[in-house]
Amino acid sequence: PRTPQDLVGHDCINLRLTTFGGLYAWEFAKGGRDLRVRVEGQLTFNSTIPMVDAAISGSGIAYVPESLVSRHIAEGRLTLVLGDWSPPFAGYHLYYPSRRLLSPALAVIVDALRHRS
Repeated sequence: PRTPQDLVGHDCINLRLTTFGGLYAWEFAKGGRDLRVRVEGQLTFNSTIPMVDAAISGSGIAYVPESLVSRHIAEGRLTLVLGDWSPPFAGYHLYYPSRRLLSPALAVIVDALRHRS
């Protein structure tokens, strides 16, 4: 595919969101334009790991974080598609209640994540 709309003609591997059971709409961005595409395919998983395995076995195109597949791309098992449409990953966000109510265990986790490079 050359554009996200071209995915309509491909067998894509879907991700079911466990929070509400819906399918994840693939997110793309290019030239200040944001786009969400709902894709179709034979396979749907609720985790990205089996999606990667299915893509490696040739079952379709998967939309997963590049960090999960960079090794497979480097070793030729997978090919990056629509790389120029892939928005950069801004990182994870951690939300928690007031610092005054922070348990010692959560304080350690927050501190470790904040200072992780």
